[in-house]
Amino acid sequence: MNRRNFLRTTSLGAAGAPALAAAAATKIFTDGQPTIDTNVYLGDWPFRQLPIRSPEALAKKLSDAGIAKAWVGHFDALLHRDLDAVNARLTATCRGMGSKMFLPFGAVNPALPGWRETLRRCHEVHRMTGIRLHPNYHDYTLDHPEFRELLAEAKKRELPVQIAVRMEDGRTQHPKVVVGDVNVEPLVDVLADFKGLRVQLINALRSVNSPILLKRLADRGVHFEIAMLEGAAALEQLGEKLP
Repeated sequence: MNRRNFLRTTSLGAAGAPALAAAAATKIFTDGQPTIDTNVYLGDWPFRQLPIRSPEALAKKLSDAGIAKAWVGHFDALLHRDLDAVNARLTATCRGMGSKMFLPFGAVNPALPGWRETLRRCHEVHRMTGIRLHPNYHDYTLDHPEFRELLAEAKKRELPVQIAVRMEDGRTQHPKVVVGDVNVEPLVDVLADFKGLRVQLINALRSVNSPILLKRLADRGVHFEIAMLEGAAALEQLGEKLP
């Protein structure tokens, strides 16, 4: 997709967290290339009912917007401790759709014992496309030794790694469940040891907006999706920071 078409048409938001229904009403023009939404979730958001709840309705909404494939996680991964069960449900739902639109991204929590087996099952049993991490909900930081080991295992298995920086605007969070954004600054040093590992930050661009930090992360090969990018001429400004 050329930049002109990208800037003209990417008002499409990702179907993440309470922004789940953010699929554009018009088709996206992609110069013949398939469009992939890399930030989609299935299941129920714990704190409010979403406008699109069934996988079938979500698939139709995405398809109508010109989305060919979606990288999909599960909301249960945030608060459930049994991530193996969550990943199994996610895989069953994606495969049960009868189409190849939904590509499952498994949840792994390196702060829990047994995370290596969870990662192995994501790769070898469920044949997932990649993994999606939620460090702020799982209570670890990106300089945690186990996080570094997880990245090493993901690189060995050639699994893309997504890191959800936030899931909900802080102003709408339940007062008993206030979850801050992930501090991604440690990634600059951590990823120096993992060249070639595919890493994407999702829901990041409300808090990760320093041009210097963005450039340093991009120099490490980090990719960004734009679901929570807001403001006048926001895409043009982002293009200047990340040409």
